[in-house]
Amino acid sequence: MKRKILIEKTEGQVRTFLLENDIVVEIHCASSDEKGTEGHKIGDIYIGKVKNIVRNIGAAFIEIESGVNCYYDMKDAENAIFTEKTGKKPLCIGDELVVQISREAVKTKAPTVTSNISLTGRYAVLTHGNTRIGVSSKLPRKMRDEYREKLQSYQNDRFGIIVRTNAKDVSIREVEEEIRKLKEEYERITSAAPTRTCFSCLKSAPPSYITDLKNVYTEGLDEIVIGDAELYARIHSFFTAEFPDGAGMLRLCDDPDFPLGKRYGTETILEKALREKVWLRNGGYLVIQPTEALTVIDVNSGKSIGKEKNEAGIMKINLEAAREAAHQIRLRNLSGIIIVDFINLEDKENTAALLREFRRCLAQDPIQATLVDITPLNLVEVTRKKVRKPLYETVQRRYNSEPRVSEESIPM
Repeated sequence: MKRKILIEKTEGQVRTFLLENDIVVEIHCASSDEKGTEGHKIGDIYIGKVKNIVRNIGAAFIEIESGVNCYYDMKDAENAIFTEKTGKKPLCIGDELVVQISREAVKTKAPTVTSNISLTGRYAVLTHGNTRIGVSSKLPRKMRDEYREKLQSYQNDRFGIIVRTNAKDVSIREVEEEIRKLKEEYERITSAAPTRTCFSCLKSAPPSYITDLKNVYTEGLDEIVIGDAELYARIHSFFTAEFPDGAGMLRLCDDPDFPLGKRYGTETILEKALREKVWLRNGGYLVIQPTEALTVIDVNSGKSIGKEKNEAGIMKINLEAAREAAHQIRLRNLSGIIIVDFINLEDKENTAALLREFRRCLAQDPIQATLVDITPLNLVEVTRKKVRKPLYETVQRRYNSEPRVSEESIPM
């Protein structure tokens, strides 16, 4: 897998484009505010106060700053680090505890917080509340066994360790060094918490474009092209401190006559990723419509209807649609319930083959995406874990529905 990252600052945002084999597979947009204020970011750790408990849904609402109430699953209270306890029940109104933002606010929904604190490095994650030693299933079996054996000395009843897929590219010594730093950070946070007042921020996560760089698989990553000198300096500083061997991948592209956006066609890429209609190579097309409750993806035969009326022709359209639907789900960061309406097939074996291919494509997504079932109405149900806002909610400007140019420098 050949990977490249493009990062540009434009229209008050930092936009990150991840390419795999020269195809854009993810787009992330974040505020370019020099103070790094993007609201409450995933990974921020606060001392919050329980404001309300709704037992019939097993949830509480925790205030992390005046007027900002966050959803909290009461099951997490079992592992909570309390700084102030007001009653004997596992969770009581008025309790103060350490929480971490695990999901951004989406439309009218509040941010979600958890007591199961996670400290994420490039190669490992330290998990409070989950004390097991885990290793990414994407690592070779021999390497997984070696990590489990080496990391047994970290087994304890306070926190666990998960080795990430990126550990494949470095030595065990480097991974252990990162785990040591994560452990030190964990001890600093847990020891400082009892001395801090309510609403204190114990840890502010880095800007999301930095976090995105941590989360990208390093396998095949050979270039990070940055279109702004100040942004380049910040990212270079991050790499120097945390990933010095990767600093050589950074490249500044700030020529005013031929900027990054013009060189790679990022404007057109983003515009296409926000359109309702997505054309397929065989003449069919997808219509993607997010709603409040779910997202609908409708598959249409389009220009191919005259020549593709048979079962084999419909199957061909559906297979390409399945691959493109999985691509668009990841590209647009669609989440929650997703319904895909493929063109109806008569042959049950073809339907089974289509679902296998769709499931295979969804499995390539780093965020958990699951093909649940196909309904009696032949609608395919997919769920994808909600972590961040979808792309259409993060882009600050609107785009016309029709393309302004016919050729793009990077295919999507």
